[in-house]
Amino acid sequence: MVEKNSKIWLSSPHMSDEGYEMQYIQEAFDANWIAPLGTNVNEFEKELAAKVGVKHAAALVSGTSAIHMALKAAGVREGDVVLCQSLTFSATANPIIYQNAIPVFIDSNYETWNMDPEALEEALEKYSNKVKAVIVVHLYGLSADMDRIVELCAKYKVALIEDAAESLGTTYKGKYTGTFGDYGIFSFNGNKIITTSGGGMLVSNNEERISKVRFWSTQARDQARHYQHSEIGYNYRMSNIVAGIGRGQLKVLEHRVAKKKYIYEFYKRELGVLDNVEMMPMNEWNDSNCWLSCIIVSGKVKPLDIMKKLETNNIEARPIWKPMHMQPIFEQYDYIGTGVSNKLFENGVCLPSDTKMADEDLYRVCNIIKELWTEEAHK
Repeated sequence: MVEKNSKIWLSSPHMSDEGYEMQYIQEAFDANWIAPLGTNVNEFEKELAAKVGVKHAAALVSGTSAIHMALKAAGVREGDVVLCQSLTFSATANPIIYQNAIPVFIDSNYETWNMDPEALEEALEKYSNKVKAVIVVHLYGLSADMDRIVELCAKYKVALIEDAAESLGTTYKGKYTGTFGDYGIFSFNGNKIITTSGGGMLVSNNEERISKVRFWSTQARDQARHYQHSEIGYNYRMSNIVAGIGRGQLKVLEHRVAKKKYIYEFYKRELGVLDNVEMMPMNEWNDSNCWLSCIIVSGKVKPLDIMKKLETNNIEARPIWKPMHMQPIFEQYDYIGTGVSNKLFENGVCLPSDTKMADEDLYRVCNIIKELWTEEAHK
């Protein structure tokens, strides 16, 4: 029985009922192979790569470090331009600055909520040979329009990096997101569809580049009896314990995706009847993992009204990401678009999408939101 006012989280860690994670952790403890690296790391890389259908993977400490390594592997250097989706979390854009490169932010479209191919093409033409890479994001588990984006990156001969931190398990035309570009990254942060508490993965079909990333991310230590370094390195490799959690979580990925989809359909059924409420877009070519279920509101009830009402009832909800071109730290950089991402931010709400939610939790969320429309109707 769920307590009447128990906390409902946006998206919290959900360990397997079977205890898969503890089995792999115990194996690491029994072997005293805690860190660095080890069997769990090696196998997690292989299992994740096999799952999404890519040849090689490097397990790292975060999705952010994976983006950083992808940029470095793509040859991004000081002064290079990187075209980056504006509607995203700052972890997508920050590594561009780590490389002393120049971000240019690209707007989204309403059809996907992700990078607008028309704005991307405009930016590629504007910056021509200065562009070294493009970072596209699959926001909230929604796939970007990959055919057009892949085509444009090939035409202009720039590296394509997919930020699939939120979209593990999502497919575009039957193929997993994170596998269309030169590099793909996944995140296993505590709120993601599967978690290792913290961690990330870089995937690519380029074996030489993934090997190089493993080298850089273990402090770039040369093969020598003594400690020798010919390049700058990073302490970015995932630990054997964390990887064990990931191996266990990967076994229940399909269950988590199924529950996330159920949550989305529940909200669609219950909240879709309200005036001026629009669910995040689902396209026929996109089989989303529905990591977070999000809505756009356009009437008198505002996103902040919804979030405050839920908050007073011990329920967590959040705004849509604030676009990078609107952030104080990035306001000096160019932005290509028509303001779609601004409007999505201003009118969007991320609803609780925790895979441990029972139906009564979902009804509780929906009924509280519906109260706002009832109150507005009686004004």
